[in-house]
Amino acid sequence: MDKPLVGFEDEYPLDLYCAYTFDQILVALGKHTEQKRSSFREGVLYLAEKKLDVFFVTLNKSEKDYSPSTMYQDYSINEELFHWQSQSRTTVESLTGQRYLNQPVNDRKVLFFVREYKKEGAFASPFTCLGFADFQSHYGTAPISIVWKMKEPLPGFVMRKTVKV
Repeated sequence: MDKPLVGFEDEYPLDLYCAYTFDQILVALGKHTEQKRSSFREGVLYLAEKKLDVFFVTLNKSEKDYSPSTMYQDYSINEELFHWQSQSRTTVESLTGQRYLNQPVNDRKVLFFVREYKKEGAFASPFTCLGFADFQSHYGTAPISIVWKMKEPLPGFVMRKTVKV
């Protein structure tokens, strides 16, 4: 079922719906190199030089791993739409908020990776590449709730993990 990120095969050596460790993703995006390993812990990575926002979503958050301000409501609405909440301090007026809300106009890319849980046993869970998405709509502020339209429809095995019951 490997399917490259259409139009970006040369730029990002990642396949849709495949699982990757955090480090593998950072290497593929050029954030980790043999000479330099970035320290990065947040769920959002902005690569200004690539005009790219990368969202790392953990769907099922536990109170022991996440603070109340980071218990975001992230889930697929259907095979095309994904509901995502920005970081709790991001407002619609902020530079980051404006970057999200004006994403299609400013020719920026948004790339989604999701996982069900933070850990599988003693190890960090891998992320599944959902691919690129475009801004659809939003409501609220701090955090901003945004509906993104996926460039490629989510297959059933991904929907089973990402849909909110």
